[in-house]
Amino acid sequence: MPHYFLKLNPSRPTFAQDMTAEERNIMLRHVAYWTDLMNKGLVVVFGPVMDPKEVYGVGVVETETEEQLKELIKNDPATSINRYEYYPMRAVTTVK
Repeated sequence: MPHYFLKLNPSRPTFAQDMTAEERNIMLRHVAYWTDLMNKGLVVVFGPVMDPKEVYGVGVVETETEEQLKELIKNDPATSINRYEYYPMRAVTTVK
């Protein structure tokens, strides 16, 4: 199955440091959403990257089609406050 690299771009450079209570709630639902997908075998890894210029999220996802990936992104609660970009990836993984 194809792999994709996802980058979740914050709505502002200071997002990780100054989230509002509502934004924090959305991000907690975001983590629960991707954790569930990881438990289902669709997500290889995800989490924040602590870049000193701007914290952002990354993930590596394994889906049957790009359309399935787009649906996963669309259903992520974080898309209401942040923006995704994604790229096909030639991932080297362990044999399942």
